[in-house]
Amino acid sequence: MVEALWSEQGVGIIGGEPKCGKSFLALDLAVSVAAGVPCLRHFPTATSGTVLLFAAVDAGHIVRDRLQGIARAAGAAFEALDIAVIDIPVLRLDHRTDRQRLGETVQRIAPRLVVLDPLVRLHSVDENAVAEVAPILGFLRDLQRRFETAVILVHHARKSGATRPGQALRGSSELHAWGDSNLYLRRRERQILMTVEHRAAPGLNDIQIELADDADGPALRLRHAEAAQDAPRPDTPEQRILQALAKANAPLSQRQIRERAATRPKTVAEALGTLVRENRVERASEGGYRLAAGPTETDDVNDRSPGYPLPKTVTAPNP
Repeated sequence: MVEALWSEQGVGIIGGEPKCGKSFLALDLAVSVAAGVPCLRHFPTATSGTVLLFAAVDAGHIVRDRLQGIARAAGAAFEALDIAVIDIPVLRLDHRTDRQRLGETVQRIAPRLVVLDPLVRLHSVDENAVAEVAPILGFLRDLQRRFETAVILVHHARKSGATRPGQALRGSSELHAWGDSNLYLRRRERQILMTVEHRAAPGLNDIQIELADDADGPALRLRHAEAAQDAPRPDTPEQRILQALAKANAPLSQRQIRERAATRPKTVAEALGTLVRENRVERASEGGYRLAAGPTETDDVNDRSPGYPLPKTVTAPNP
């Protein structure tokens, strides 16, 4: 959908510590998709269309000012932005009525992208409990499938951090494993660094961005745009394995993966173990490994989320 940053109809998380620009990045993606302009003035947008936005923390006039500033920086007409803003004060995805209303709204306006910011304001469950978080993520995955839309969740990371940015997300590891595309922001002294991860494609590592105000309003931008043009792809064993599996037409053995990823046997075994635990790779019944397909259409999220799913027909959509 947005080159190098977000996959077509992908679900995922923009995560990071407080004050790292997560909400600004989510709004920049929203403007990019709504107007068909490059995100951060650098990453081309391949798919444009309506965006549905719920910003639970900031007041409406603040969201409007931020969207105006980003639109000016991107050279887009603010008045023409196809962004629908949900302006109810509370939206709880662990409540059946709110899930149904959100589903009806998505069905009615058919957005290309749904942005929900932040996750902590969208529920009252224990984020550390997989059994409580999984139904919410299952609902959002079903929205993506049913209405062919992308979904972005903005979520906080622990201040202590972790070896991998996704592992620093607050709450259950289910959150990190759920995403097709994930963007992680972190501060290093005065710099903001962005890491990009995808389920089945190479990502980007340590892209420097900054929040700037060139008299048109604050907006994120690449700190060194000319250097980012040739920014190297990350070269972790996990990403090389994912790339090898993505190009394969059939499951690969460990030996085949080792040869195609040019990685030592012990490293391949450890990386495969990590990818399997994160539900990004799975063992094939005929032997070998392949990319995880994610939940199938026959998965019954009703088993974990009473009162769900969305209605197939809507008689009276709520405005």
